Amino acid sequence: MEIVKIPLTIERQTGKELWGRIVYNDNLITDFAETISELEAKIKALLWDFEELAPEYVEFTHQYDIYALFQKFDFLKISTIAEHAGMNPGLLRQYVSGVKSPSIEQAKKIEKTLRNLAAELQGVIIVTS
Repeated sequence: MEIVKIPLTIERQTGKELWGRIVYNDNLITDFAETISELEAKIKALLWDFEELAPEYVEFTHQYDIYALFQKFDFLKISTIAEHAGMNPGLLRQYVSGVKSPSIEQAKKIEKTLRNLAAELQGVIIVTS
């Protein structure tokens, strides 16, 4: 059997819980967990239970809300990302904490900034003396 790639949307639930959802064969499957790896395991178990899709053949592509993104990539500095995006660091902190939600335009701006930074990093060459 081939690997099945399924988009997994990961969002903040209450507190530090993460909520995940997928659509497979027109069925909505959801669950929650404290970590992304735990969430993936639970969703894979549900896929097995409801769709008889073996976990070893499932690969998720992640889609994050702002909170889940900064939890997964906790090495990212909010103020630095905000600076590169040309936005107020306090506003980005409010998005990350869930106090405010970004508009589609703001979310795309943050996503574009992260992609640009990732492209820069891909070109890095480290030398020794």
